[in-house]
Amino acid sequence: MNWFLGLGIAGVALLLFALVFDGILEGLFGGFLGGFFDGLLSLPVVAGFLSMFGFSGAIVWGGTGLGLGAAVGVGTAAGVAAGWLAWKFSRVLMRDQTDPVPRHEDLVGTAGSVVTAIPADGYGEVLLRLAGHPVKLAAKSEHPVARGAEIWVEASLSSTSVAVRPVER
Repeated sequence: MNWFLGLGIAGVALLLFALVFDGILEGLFGGFLGGFFDGLLSLPVVAGFLSMFGFSGAIVWGGTGLGLGAAVGVGTAAGVAAGWLAWKFSRVLMRDQTDPVPRHEDLVGTAGSVVTAIPADGYGEVLLRLAGHPVKLAAKSEHPVARGAEIWVEASLSSTSVAVRPVER
């Protein structure tokens, strides 16, 4: 029974090690058999298998008295289940996609309002929404635009300035 407890504790220690040094086994065995293992030799998977094998085997052997064979069988089944769950969970986390980062080109076609009046020969300021966030940018227009007027972005001149036109209603 002490062997099983030792394996369970080693699995927990390996899981803590995996939190710090994740990706070591994938790097060592990544090209082995053409990627056949595909994450099955990751530290969290091995740690999950080892700890469940050890603790389940200890519980069966010490708690039921069924013997070593039953402890190894139940421990193996529980270890495989825990390793499989760790593998599936890590694949789900790796597939998690985020939204693309907004770029200043995404401002073209956006409506906004003038914060600082825009003269015909210079720059003013406009307030726009980019990905739901308010963004204040320098703006220029062919025609003067008064403060508070609604505008439409025609072009993105740089990451901090846009060309606008007033919205006519």
